[in-house]
Amino acid sequence: MTLGLELGALAEQAKESGDGLLASRAKDARAHLLEATADLRELARGLHPMVLAQDGLEAALAAVADRSAIPVRLRVSVGSRLPREIEATAYYLVSESITNAARHSAASVVTADVTVGGDGLRIVVTDDGRGGARPAAGSGLQGLADRVAALGARLELDSPAGGGTRLRAVLPCG
Repeated sequence: MTLGLELGALAEQAKESGDGLLASRAKDARAHLLEATADLRELARGLHPMVLAQDGLEAALAAVADRSAIPVRLRVSVGSRLPREIEATAYYLVSESITNAARHSAASVVTADVTVGGDGLRIVVTDDGRGGARPAAGSGLQGLADRVAALGARLELDSPAGGGTRLRAVLPCG
């Protein structure tokens, strides 16, 4: 059980037992924990992974694929280094997509294709999971859409229920 859930359960137990002060303190502690966790996530989104900075997008994505809880078929063809913000956005898009597939989709495999073409850096990430992904406000998918939009691009999501999930973006890198 996570600390946030434990604090919530403690607050409920204290409330039921008539200890209003303990219930209030546990509720406040949980609120502070959730706020700190949100702040930490926001900070982590802005960090630039060392392997990406040192070795480039291909090496960074290979490291993500190697750490994945499910198999990843990774195809990266970018040639030379791309602008820092393009590499970072591509990294987070692929990384978050793999993480989401492992956590939420019951997928058995993820495929990530990252290639440079005439219109920019093309990124397509698909999984064979249960589908049904929806970008809700505050979700990881919405954060990815916002990050891609900041570069003047658009994140496309195709995730029919029972049909897996496909994320696609073309990041301008000219």
